[in-house]
This record gives sequence, structure tokens and C-alpha cells, in this order.
Amino acid sequence: QVQLVESGGGSVQAGGSLRLSCAASGSGSSASVMGWYRQTPGKQRELVASKPSGGTANYAEFAKGRFTISRDNAKNTVYLQMNSLKQEDTAVYYCRALYLGVRTTTFWGQGTQVTVSS
Repeated sequence: QVQLVESGGGSVQAGGSLRLSCAASGSGSSASVMGWYRQTPGKQRELVASKPSGGTANYAEFAKGRFTISRDNAKNTVYLQMNSLKQEDTAVYYCRALYLGVRTTTFWGQGTQVTVSS
């Protein structure tokens, strides 16, 4: 069973930066795709950014130019560098790992709160 452990959330003022980390354990291989999603109360979880192993990153429009996703496949870790944070970025951020193979399996982290104040 794969476990995803997120860290790096917290409170920051608008314009500030945070770096989220998500480490995957329990798998003998790197996830096919790792990504970050976020959710606010009453809204659906939405994609922030994702990155295939060895592939090109994909960003939501609101993340382009401000957020950067990166992976360290050797450490089975994915990062999300968030700059120029806005109040509307306040949300719980979730890490997701997708394993493609004979059986496609998705795992989620427990979520980490990001709060951006004015």
C-alpha cells in the first residue's frame, strides 16, 4: 500500500511563498503521474499541477507563472513551489499519485492546509 505524506503547508501573507512536499512510500516504483490538487469548503477538488515521470508538467490556468511542480523520482517525492500567493489560493492541498499498469491505482495524501492572508 502506497502512503503519501505531505508537508510544507502553513500560513503566509499575500505575495509570499510556500513550498509543499509529498513523499511516497510503500511502492517499488515511481508513480506514473504525481500531482497536486486543492479544495475549499463547498467546492470540488481541482487540479493545481501534475507531472508525469519524465514528462512535461501540466498546470491549471491560475497556477501558471506562479507555481512550479517538480519531482525527485529517486526519492519518490513531488514538490510544489508556490510564489506570489493570493488569498484565493487558500485551500487544503492534496498530493495525488497515479500508478499505471495492469491495474491503474490512485493514492491521495491526507492534505495540508495553506492559508494566505491579506
